Amino acid sequence: MVSAPSGTGKTTVCRGVVARDPEIMFSISHTTRAPRSRERDGTDYFFVSRGAFQELVAQGAFLEHAEYRGNLYGTSWAAVEGPLAHGCDLLLEIDTAGARQVRARLPAARLIFLLPPSLAILERRLRDRQTDSEQVIQQRLAIAKDEIAEAPRYDYAVVNDDLERTISSVLEIVRAERSGETAALRARFEPRASLR
Repeated sequence: MVSAPSGTGKTTVCRGVVARDPEIMFSISHTTRAPRSRERDGTDYFFVSRGAFQELVAQGAFLEHAEYRGNLYGTSWAAVEGPLAHGCDLLLEIDTAGARQVRARLPAARLIFLLPPSLAILERRLRDRQTDSEQVIQQRLAIAKDEIAEAPRYDYAVVNDDLERTISSVLEIVRAERSGETAALRARFEPRASLR
C-alpha cells in the first residue's frame, strides 16, 4: 500500500511501479467524488453515488473505507481478492485512515509512505496543478501535515524528490519483500529517519 499527502505524486508513482512490474496489479477504489477531466470510470476509480457507497458499506463490501475532504473512498474486498487469487501482488493507493484499517485486517500488508521533499515543494506542486482554489490548497496542506505525522506507522518511507528514483525505490522494496531480504531496505527507508 502506498500513502502520501495530496500533491506528492502517489498516483504517478503507483502507475509507474505497475507499468514496470507485470506481477503487480493496481487496485481500483470506489469514490463518491466527481471524476476529473481525464479520469475514466472503472480505470481510475469506480465512481458511485454516496447512497450506493453507503449501501456497499452496509453490505460489508469494503476492506477499508474513509472520508477525505467530504468524499468517500474505499477498497472493496473484490478488488483485493481477485488479483491475489491469481498470484499477483496488489498495490493500493490509500489514505492514512484506510491504511490503519488495512493494517488491522491484513497484518501481512506492507505500507509505504511517500514523503514530499519539503512542505514548500508540496505547496508549489499543488499550485502548479492549477486545479484547486486557495482555500482548497490550504486545506490540503493542513491535511498533509497530519498525514506526514502518520509516516512512522508505516514499514517504509520514500522521499519523492525524483520520480524515476522513487519508482525504482518502491520496486526495490517490493522485490525485497518478495524475497524476504528486507533488513537493508527497512534500515534505508526507515520512516522515522526519513522525517528528520
